[in-house]
Amino acid sequence: MISENRTILTHMEENNPDAKIIISDDGKKIVEIQNIRISGKRKIDWDGVEQYLKKYIGKKFIVEENGKTVNIASDFPDEYANSKDSTKSHGTIGKAKANAAQAIPELIQTLSEIKYFSNLDDKHKSDSPNGWLRGTVHFCLSVTNDKGEVIGTNTFRGRMVIRCDSENKLYLYDIVTIKKKRSTPLEQ
Repeated sequence: MISENRTILTHMEENNPDAKIIISDDGKKIVEIQNIRISGKRKIDWDGVEQYLKKYIGKKFIVEENGKTVNIASDFPDEYANSKDSTKSHGTIGKAKANAAQAIPELIQTLSEIKYFSNLDDKHKSDSPNGWLRGTVHFCLSVTNDKGEVIGTNTFRGRMVIRCDSENKLYLYDIVTIKKKRSTPLEQ
């Protein structure tokens, strides 16, 4: 549950008006996405999401939990918007993944429960020869009524996938297996 007395944390990039980091009642860092840019539930504009993500290419962000630097390479926007996980994401989950694109720096910063996985797929021998890191990200989106008034919050959990190249540099690859955690109505 996200309390009204939430702590707001700073983030690394210039002041992002689209996202802020808050702490839930149970101590989890959650990225609160301020603006719903992608609102269609039936058809997600993944081409628009891919174009939006290109602004991150060449940037680096630090994971607070382990101090590691995660780079954004030119293949990230295409993978994020066109992966199997994205193309099969519809409805609330598709909308959540599309809108999470606004908060990539904050999501990287708050990455937690990070685990290493070796590379088991031949197709990634060249781009991820030293395996993968996967960790958990939490984010929330406002729920609005037909009048555009905020009536609650949906909270999501996803797995951030980071590839490790031959020089042990880390590159963001995708956010997958996004699940809705709960809907929190606003206090009256």
